[in-house]
Amino acid sequence: MRLENKIALVTGGGQGIGKEIAKTLALMVLLFLINYIDLGNNQEIAQMAKNEIESLGGKCEILPANVASYDETLEMFKTIKNEYGRLDILINNAGITKDGLMLRMKENDFDTVIDVNLKGTWNCMKHATKLMMKQKYGRIISMSSVVGVMGNAGQVNYAASKSGIIGMTMSLAREVGSRGITVNAVAPGFIQTAMTDVLSDEIKEQMKSQIPLGTFGSVQDIANAVVFLASDEASTLLDKHCMLMVAWLCKGEAYEKKSCRNRNRCFNTYWK
Repeated sequence: MRLENKIALVTGGGQGIGKEIAKTLALMVLLFLINYIDLGNNQEIAQMAKNEIESLGGKCEILPANVASYDETLEMFKTIKNEYGRLDILINNAGITKDGLMLRMKENDFDTVIDVNLKGTWNCMKHATKLMMKQKYGRIISMSSVVGVMGNAGQVNYAASKSGIIGMTMSLAREVGSRGITVNAVAPGFIQTAMTDVLSDEIKEQMKSQIPLGTFGSVQDIANAVVFLASDEASTLLDKHCMLMVAWLCKGEAYEKKSCRNRNRCFNTYWK
Protein backbone atom coordinates (compact mmCIF):
# COMPACT_ATOMS: atom_id res chain seq x y z
CA MET A 1 0.00 0.00 0.00
CA ARG A 2 2.94 2.33 -0.62
CA LEU A 3 3.71 3.04 3.03
CA GLU A 4 7.35 2.00 3.06
CA ASN A 5 8.74 5.55 3.38
CA LYS A 6 6.23 6.81 5.95
CA ILE A 7 6.62 7.65 9.63
CA ALA A 8 3.57 6.86 11.77
CA LEU A 9 2.53 7.58 15.35
CA VAL A 10 -0.18 5.87 17.38
CA THR A 11 -1.22 7.18 20.78
CA GLY A 12 -1.96 4.62 23.47
CA GLY A 13 -0.41 1.94 21.30
CA GLY A 14 0.84 -0.48 23.94
CA GLN A 15 -2.21 -2.72 24.14
CA GLY A 16 -5.64 -3.52 22.75
CA ILE A 17 -6.67 -1.94 19.46
CA GLY A 18 -3.67 0.40 19.49
CA LYS A 19 -1.22 -2.48 19.77
CA GLU A 20 -2.86 -4.38 16.92
CA ILE A 21 -2.71 -1.27 14.75
CA ALA A 22 0.95 -0.88 15.68
CA LYS A 23 1.80 -4.52 14.88
CA THR A 24 0.00 -4.37 11.53
CA LEU A 25 1.15 -0.96 10.30
CA ALA A 26 4.69 -1.07 11.70
CA LEU A 27 5.70 -3.78 9.22
CA MET A 28 4.67 -1.53 6.31
CA VAL A 29 6.21 1.83 7.25
CA LEU A 30 9.74 3.18 7.59
CA LEU A 31 9.34 3.93 11.31
CA PHE A 32 6.53 3.40 13.79
CA LEU A 33 6.22 5.47 16.97
CA ILE A 34 4.21 4.29 19.98
CA ASN A 35 3.06 6.90 22.48
CA TYR A 36 2.32 5.97 26.09
CA ILE A 37 1.54 7.83 29.29
CA ASP A 38 4.32 7.47 31.84
CA LEU A 39 2.13 6.04 34.58
CA GLY A 40 2.17 2.69 36.33
CA ASN A 41 3.63 -0.03 34.13
CA ASN A 42 2.71 1.66 30.84
CA GLN A 43 6.34 2.11 29.84
CA GLU A 44 6.96 -1.60 30.31
CA ILE A 45 3.86 -2.43 28.25
CA ALA A 46 4.95 -0.06 25.46
CA GLN A 47 8.46 -1.52 25.51
CA MET A 48 7.02 -5.03 25.17
CA ALA A 49 5.02 -3.90 22.14
CA LYS A 50 8.18 -2.33 20.67
CA ASN A 51 10.13 -5.55 21.23
CA GLU A 52 7.41 -7.60 19.59
CA ILE A 53 7.31 -5.32 16.54
CA GLU A 54 11.10 -5.42 16.19
CA SER A 55 11.10 -9.21 16.49
CA LEU A 56 8.78 -9.25 13.47
CA GLY A 57 11.15 -7.04 11.49
CA GLY A 58 9.66 -3.60 12.06
CA LYS A 59 11.41 -0.46 13.29
CA CYS A 60 9.79 1.09 16.35
CA GLU A 61 10.41 3.72 19.04
CA ILE A 62 8.34 4.65 22.10
CA LEU A 63 7.51 8.20 23.23
CA PRO A 64 6.08 9.23 26.61
CA ALA A 65 3.41 11.93 26.81
CA ASN A 66 0.04 12.42 28.45
CA VAL A 67 -2.14 13.31 25.47
CA ALA A 68 -4.48 15.24 27.77
CA SER A 69 -1.64 17.72 28.36
CA TYR A 70 -1.14 20.36 25.67
CA ASP A 71 2.44 20.97 26.77
CA GLU A 72 3.43 17.29 26.89
CA THR A 73 2.00 16.59 23.46
CA LEU A 74 3.72 19.71 22.11
CA GLU A 75 7.06 18.42 23.40
CA MET A 76 6.39 14.99 21.90
CA PHE A 77 5.77 16.48 18.46
CA LYS A 78 8.84 18.69 18.79
CA THR A 79 10.85 15.53 19.48
CA ILE A 80 9.38 13.86 16.40
CA LYS A 81 10.26 16.86 14.24
CA ASN A 82 13.80 17.17 15.64
CA GLU A 83 14.61 13.45 15.64
CA TYR A 84 12.85 12.24 12.51
CA GLY A 85 12.09 15.36 10.48
CA ARG A 86 8.48 14.55 9.64
CA LEU A 87 5.29 12.75 10.56
CA ASP A 88 3.12 11.24 7.85
CA ILE A 89 0.47 9.32 9.78
CA LEU A 90 -1.20 10.11 13.11
CA ILE A 91 -3.52 7.59 14.74
CA ASN A 92 -5.40 9.00 17.73
CA ASN A 93 -6.14 5.88 19.73
CA ALA A 94 -5.56 6.80 23.40
CA GLY A 95 -8.78 6.64 25.38
CA ILE A 96 -10.30 5.74 28.72
CA THR A 97 -13.69 4.98 30.26
CA LYS A 98 -15.14 5.95 33.62
CA ASP A 99 -18.68 4.64 33.34
CA GLY A 100 -21.62 5.49 35.55
CA LEU A 101 -25.21 6.66 35.34
CA MET A 102 -25.61 10.43 35.11
CA LEU A 103 -26.97 10.84 38.64
CA ARG A 104 -24.03 8.91 40.09
CA MET A 105 -21.27 10.20 37.83
CA LYS A 106 -18.75 12.44 39.52
CA GLU A 107 -17.63 15.65 37.87
CA ASN A 108 -14.05 14.40 37.83
CA ASP A 109 -15.11 11.24 35.98
CA PHE A 110 -16.70 13.35 33.27
CA ASP A 111 -13.78 15.77 33.02
CA THR A 112 -11.11 13.07 32.93
CA VAL A 113 -12.74 11.17 30.05
CA ILE A 114 -13.25 14.36 28.05
CA ASP A 115 -9.67 15.47 28.72
CA VAL A 116 -8.10 12.22 27.52
CA ASN A 117 -10.46 11.17 24.74
CA LEU A 118 -11.52 14.49 23.24
CA LYS A 119 -8.97 17.10 24.25
CA GLY A 120 -6.18 14.54 23.83
CA THR A 121 -7.30 13.98 20.24
CA TRP A 122 -7.49 17.75 19.68
CA ASN A 123 -3.99 18.26 21.13
CA CYS A 124 -2.46 15.70 18.79
CA MET A 125 -4.46 16.86 15.78
CA LYS A 126 -3.32 20.44 16.33
CA HIS A 127 0.39 19.66 16.64
CA ALA A 128 0.37 17.08 13.84
CA THR A 129 -1.48 19.39 11.46
CA LYS A 130 1.26 22.00 11.76
CA LEU A 131 3.87 19.46 10.63
CA MET A 132 1.70 17.99 7.91
CA MET A 133 0.73 21.32 6.37
CA LYS A 134 4.41 22.13 5.82
CA GLN A 135 4.83 18.71 4.19
CA LYS A 136 1.62 19.14 2.16
CA TYR A 137 0.87 15.57 3.09
CA GLY A 138 -0.65 13.71 6.02
CA ARG A 139 -3.08 11.10 7.26
CA ILE A 140 -4.97 11.67 10.51
CA ILE A 141 -7.11 8.79 11.77
CA SER A 142 -8.97 8.98 15.06
CA MET A 143 -10.74 6.28 17.00
CA SER A 144 -14.36 7.18 17.69
CA SER A 145 -17.09 4.69 18.66
CA VAL A 146 -20.62 3.75 17.65
CA VAL A 147 -21.49 4.94 21.16
CA GLY A 148 -20.70 8.43 19.88
CA VAL A 149 -23.45 7.99 17.28
CA MET A 150 -26.03 5.94 19.17
CA GLY A 151 -25.37 6.81 22.81
CA ASN A 152 -25.23 4.28 25.63
CA ALA A 153 -26.69 4.29 29.13
CA GLY A 154 -23.99 4.78 31.74
CA GLN A 155 -21.55 6.34 29.28
CA VAL A 156 -22.61 9.97 28.97
CA ASN A 157 -18.98 11.10 29.28
CA TYR A 158 -17.58 8.52 26.86
CA ALA A 159 -20.36 9.07 24.30
CA ALA A 160 -19.82 12.83 24.43
CA SER A 161 -16.08 12.42 23.87
CA LYS A 162 -16.50 10.06 20.92
CA SER A 163 -19.24 12.15 19.34
CA GLY A 164 -16.95 15.15 19.69
CA ILE A 165 -14.21 13.29 17.82
CA ILE A 166 -16.61 12.77 14.91
CA GLY A 167 -17.36 16.49 14.79
CA MET A 168 -13.68 17.44 14.99
CA THR A 169 -12.82 14.96 12.27
CA MET A 170 -15.39 16.31 9.85
CA SER A 171 -14.46 19.92 10.61
CA LEU A 172 -10.69 19.47 10.32
CA ALA A 173 -11.16 17.51 7.10
CA ARG A 174 -12.76 20.60 5.57
CA GLU A 175 -9.91 22.81 6.80
CA VAL A 176 -6.93 20.82 5.53
CA GLY A 177 -8.18 18.68 2.65
CA SER A 178 -6.74 21.07 0.07
CA ARG A 179 -3.28 20.68 1.67
CA GLY A 180 -2.97 16.98 0.89
CA ILE A 181 -4.11 15.90 4.36
CA THR A 182 -6.97 13.44 4.86
CA VAL A 183 -8.79 13.25 8.19
CA ASN A 184 -10.96 10.24 9.01
CA ALA A 185 -12.48 8.46 11.99
CA VAL A 186 -13.07 4.79 12.69
CA ALA A 187 -15.94 4.08 15.06
CA PRO A 188 -15.73 0.51 16.38
CA GLY A 189 -18.75 -1.32 17.63
CA PHE A 190 -18.25 -4.13 20.13
CA ILE A 191 -14.63 -5.21 19.70
CA GLN A 192 -13.25 -8.03 21.83
CA THR A 193 -10.37 -6.64 23.93
CA ALA A 194 -9.19 -6.86 27.53
CA MET A 195 -11.38 -3.81 28.24
CA THR A 196 -14.53 -5.65 27.12
CA ASP A 197 -13.59 -9.04 28.54
CA VAL A 198 -14.51 -7.83 32.02
CA LEU A 199 -18.16 -7.27 31.04
CA SER A 200 -20.74 -9.78 32.21
CA ASP A 201 -22.05 -12.48 29.87
CA GLU A 202 -25.49 -10.86 30.05
CA ILE A 203 -24.19 -7.54 28.74
CA LYS A 204 -22.17 -9.31 26.04
CA GLU A 205 -25.26 -11.18 24.85
CA GLN A 206 -27.26 -7.94 24.78
CA MET A 207 -24.58 -6.30 22.64
CA LYS A 208 -24.32 -9.33 20.35
CA SER A 209 -28.09 -9.27 19.73
CA GLN A 210 -27.73 -5.78 18.20
CA ILE A 211 -25.11 -6.89 15.64
CA PRO A 212 -26.55 -8.15 12.32
CA LEU A 213 -24.02 -11.00 11.99
CA GLY A 214 -24.30 -11.86 15.66
CA THR A 215 -20.56 -11.81 16.24
CA PHE A 216 -18.13 -9.39 17.86
CA GLY A 217 -15.50 -7.59 15.85
CA SER A 218 -11.78 -8.20 16.31
CA VAL A 219 -8.91 -5.80 16.83
CA GLN A 220 -7.56 -6.96 13.46
CA ASP A 221 -10.74 -5.70 11.77
CA ILE A 222 -10.01 -2.23 13.10
CA ALA A 223 -6.31 -2.41 12.28
CA ASN A 224 -7.13 -3.30 8.67
CA ALA A 225 -9.46 -0.31 8.34
CA VAL A 226 -6.82 2.02 9.77
CA VAL A 227 -4.11 0.67 7.45
CA PHE A 228 -6.32 1.41 4.45
CA LEU A 229 -7.10 4.95 5.61
CA ALA A 230 -3.38 5.55 6.19
CA SER A 231 -2.47 4.47 2.67
CA ASP A 232 -2.26 6.43 -0.55
CA GLU A 233 -5.05 4.24 -1.87
CA ALA A 234 -7.36 6.24 0.41
CA SER A 235 -6.13 9.60 -0.89
CA THR A 236 -9.37 10.32 -2.76
CA LEU A 237 -11.56 9.74 0.27
CA LEU A 238 -11.27 13.41 1.03
CA ASP A 239 -9.93 16.14 -1.22
CA LYS A 240 -10.94 19.63 -2.22
CA HIS A 241 -13.62 18.20 -4.52
CA CYS A 242 -15.34 16.13 -1.84
CA MET A 243 -17.27 16.29 1.35
CA LEU A 244 -16.39 13.71 3.98
CA MET A 245 -18.16 10.42 3.36
CA VAL A 246 -18.97 8.60 6.56
CA ALA A 247 -20.92 5.47 7.31
CA TRP A 248 -21.36 3.13 10.22
CA LEU A 249 -20.44 -0.41 9.28
CA CYS A 250 -21.57 -2.85 11.94
CA LYS A 251 -20.72 -6.35 10.79
CA GLY A 252 -22.63 -6.21 7.54
CA GLU A 253 -25.02 -3.30 7.92
CA ALA A 254 -23.99 0.21 6.81
CA TYR A 255 -25.77 3.52 7.20
CA GLU A 256 -24.64 6.46 5.09
CA LYS A 257 -24.43 9.70 7.06
CA LYS A 258 -23.23 12.20 4.47
CA SER A 259 -22.70 12.16 0.74
CA CYS A 260 -20.05 13.32 -1.64
CA ARG A 261 -20.51 16.22 -4.02
CA ASN A 262 -18.62 14.29 -6.68
CA ARG A 263 -19.20 10.54 -6.42
CA ASN A 264 -16.84 9.82 -9.30
CA ARG A 265 -13.84 11.08 -7.33
CA CYS A 266 -14.18 9.47 -3.92
CA PHE A 267 -15.07 6.37 -1.95
CA ASN A 268 -16.94 5.82 1.29
CA THR A 269 -15.11 6.08 4.58
CA TYR A 270 -16.41 3.33 6.80
CA TRP A 271 -16.62 3.59 10.58
CA LYS A 272 -16.45 0.07 11.92
